[in-house]
Amino acid sequence: MLASVSRKMDAYHLYLVMTGTSSIFITFVFAVNMVYQVETVDLSPLQLVLVGTALEVAVFLFEVPTGIVADMYSRRLSIIIGYGLMGCGFLLEGAVPSFEAILLAQVVWGVGYTFTSGAHQAWITDEIGEDRVGRVFMRAAQVGSLIGIPATLVAIAVGSVQVNLPILLGGALHIVLALVLALVMPETGFQPAPRESRSAAGQMLVTLRAGVRLVRLRPVLLAILGIGFFYGLYTEGLDRLWTAHLLESFSLPDFGGLQPVAWMGLLSMVGGLLAAGATQIVLKRLDMKNTLVLARAAFGMAGLLVLAVFGFAVAGSFAVAVLLRWAISILRTLIEPLQTTWINQHLDSSVRATIISMSGQVDAIGQIAGGTPVGWVGNALGLRAALAASAALLLPVLPLYARVLRRQPAEAEAPAGD
Repeated sequence: MLASVSRKMDAYHLYLVMTGTSSIFITFVFAVNMVYQVETVDLSPLQLVLVGTALEVAVFLFEVPTGIVADMYSRRLSIIIGYGLMGCGFLLEGAVPSFEAILLAQVVWGVGYTFTSGAHQAWITDEIGEDRVGRVFMRAAQVGSLIGIPATLVAIAVGSVQVNLPILLGGALHIVLALVLALVMPETGFQPAPRESRSAAGQMLVTLRAGVRLVRLRPVLLAILGIGFFYGLYTEGLDRLWTAHLLESFSLPDFGGLQPVAWMGLLSMVGGLLAAGATQIVLKRLDMKNTLVLARAAFGMAGLLVLAVFGFAVAGSFAVAVLLRWAISILRTLIEPLQTTWINQHLDSSVRATIISMSGQVDAIGQIAGGTPVGWVGNALGLRAALAASAALLLPVLPLYARVLRRQPAEAEAPAGD
């Protein structure tokens, strides 16, 4: 009994360390990469969105296959491969400042991301159990927000010397993380497919069919996938254009001669601190085991997110735009673990990684479908119009949430193992 508890606690802390360190390394990259792409590589609004589209095409093509691999072979191995590939992609982006190289880099790290997507959520759920995993996801989001603060400071300091150095550092450290996990990461709660069937493509198809069948039988899962599509539809434009909006639509305040990379880093740092505080409030007040409560909370936050994105697009001053950018960051930080917990509570372990990967693939389809049109709007009508269009693309999640809450309350409250 004590040995079992020890293994679960080890998995709990390892998950926080694994996702937390990856958050640090990704912060190194994301704190500067948009400034790098806008100012060093001089990408246009359409090129900025196409870079994101390349990433999402890679995710779309590989998300479900890599999820099936995680369900058939090993979640641990899938995570290790994923972090290694992510590191290689970041290294390529930082080393070669050209549009073509950045496109290729998105594909490499996007494929790596698909190996981790679904796999790490499935791994920790199997290791510690479904009853505890909701709080773990929320705590991991909080840890990621808090440690993003010192990580952003490091990125600012390093990026002020040379803007691509944090990208190179984040890539190299992801490779180190993969090597460390290969040595220390356990896998005690997962049973791989029998050896005689693992090499057969037919077995992969069986796993995929089982996942699709579960989605068809549980309308809540289908609604969650639909919500994920519209989140993807709006995300690409916002993620690729918000930095350009702040740099080009406003004059940065003259405060101590701060460079653009320092401004963007400081804004991200404060946003992370605010998101961590908001997460603590949600952890204390929200019942993470009640799926109907999760759906109501996600519905309310989605409505606020629509308003915040639209307000960010039309803001008339830098200060208002920054406040709304922070609000967007807080809401997105809270919504992600709510969605992950919600979907986990409706899954069987044998297809857990596959269906989570399907959710990621649907998100990728949305980003592919929404990114290029928003980029064209940005080129033709300006950044404000493109960001307003992104807010409009998110609106359909509200009736989807409402439909789940209104017509299927019994299923929304169904126990996880139903």
